[in-house]
Amino acid sequence: MVDTVVCYRVPSTVADSEASSTPRADDGVVDVDAIGDWLESRIDASVSVRDRFLDVHRTDDLAERFAEARVPSPYDRETGNTMLGTIRYEERALEHPEREGGVLYDGAQVQRALNSALPADERDLETLHVAILNRAIGTWGEHDGRWHKRVNVLGQPALISVPGLYEAPAKPEEYYKEKQRHALLSGDTPPREVLENQVEGDFLVEDDPRSTDALKGYALQAVHFLETGEAFCDRAGCRLFNAHFHEDLIEAQLRDPPFCAAHASLYGDS
Repeated sequence: MVDTVVCYRVPSTVADSEASSTPRADDGVVDVDAIGDWLESRIDASVSVRDRFLDVHRTDDLAERFAEARVPSPYDRETGNTMLGTIRYEERALEHPEREGGVLYDGAQVQRALNSALPADERDLETLHVAILNRAIGTWGEHDGRWHKRVNVLGQPALISVPGLYEAPAKPEEYYKEKQRHALLSGDTPPREVLENQVEGDFLVEDDPRSTDALKGYALQAVHFLETGEAFCDRAGCRLFNAHFHEDLIEAQLRDPPFCAAHASLYGDS
């Protein structure tokens, strides 16, 4: 029985003054307090919000654990790069989270590392920790021999990846064609407005203002898993559905009704 849920804020992706070594507790487009309020209205548990997980819970070996969890190739099951330069990068990323990015991590290894960082008296299953991260996480697919980015990894602590919200589900094929065309012409990624105007279909992109609402369901999935042992709902359109395409994510997380009939009886229908 989950009695307490602790959600952790996302660090700012905007660099602070060079004179400051302390990351800002600024959620950017992801309002974790709003996620916590929504979650508390749905479940029979108290919900609190703390600052960034990697600031609140830090172990001396955390940079090395992240280095060990790095995915070097999408088709290589082996992980890790513990060369000194890589560990130094991870140390800087812990201190300056606005410099994170461009690295995929094994979600299971990161989860174990963060579980070890939790205080012993908060590691029980009555207290669920939901770490919302600005890092891309993935899981290995035995069925196709490659890594897959994920929005969340369920367990203790539950991991939610903000980049994963934009990158893990597949977008319409035209999105990738337009992105490649723009890169060939200008050498950079097209602005969100360009993609939204030129590509058919609905999808989320980086810094999307709908991010907070979309992540509410992923936080609930973490609670549901610990309470019931059920990882996901198999009914498309339910907030507990594990969407593999952006159109399905939009349908599940941002459109009514929020739940299938079975889960509406647990979490409400509005």
